[in-house]
Amino acid sequence: MPRYSQGDTPHIVRGVQKDYKNIYYSRPEIALVTDIALQAGYGLIEAGTVLAKNKSAAGGANKYVPYSPTLFTGAEVDPARAFLLQATGGAVNTVYVTLDDSYKFVVGDDLIIDDNVTASENLGKITAIDRTTYPHMAAITYTTASGGTSFTTARKAHVKVEAGDSSNNYSDAVGILAVGVDTGIGVNAQGAVAPIILSNATLYEGMLTNLDAAAKVDIGGASFGRFYILK
Repeated sequence: MPRYSQGDTPHIVRGVQKDYKNIYYSRPEIALVTDIALQAGYGLIEAGTVLAKNKSAAGGANKYVPYSPTLFTGAEVDPARAFLLQATGGAVNTVYVTLDDSYKFVVGDDLIIDDNVTASENLGKITAIDRTTYPHMAAITYTTASGGTSFTTARKAHVKVEAGDSSNNYSDAVGILAVGVDTGIGVNAQGAVAPIILSNATLYEGMLTNLDAAAKVDIGGASFGRFYILK
């Protein structure tokens, strides 16, 4: 039985078929591509997703995660974020996320908190992830208390792993995922191995789901009409 069953009562699910993406305009075989390990817990990551590298000192260090755009309204395609279920309330050492989202993190990861008003903060190393106390959420505990300003759900507050420096909300783009892979969701998440495009490719820019201006600077590519050129 699929995890997200539509139910056993006769019914129609209205929608459209989702096609596999073709992100390449140039020949795929000439692109500079290498295999990487993706961190577990991010579900299905589609081809064309911009990736960042986990910069934590421990935990999932050097694994790859989806890049998190610098600006956000809550409508972006951004699987990197785990949205808070309640405001931080100021200087605290624990945040609460859904049980499934908690598997995007492991003890030892460096944790970043952000919302669309307050400047992002590095909360230091995750010291514990409690998935048993509450039936509907997980508590993530970390070393450095957040500042006095509360990060609120109304401002779309979220946490993510450290994957860059403070100049870019701690997420720096490093390449583009060449094929769609499933890293798993929740307790059964195992991560994935997949190819990343680094250079020498012309891609359809409209197929790159979380590419923004900052990511273009990080990767060093350029827009040209409907194409994105990785040099």
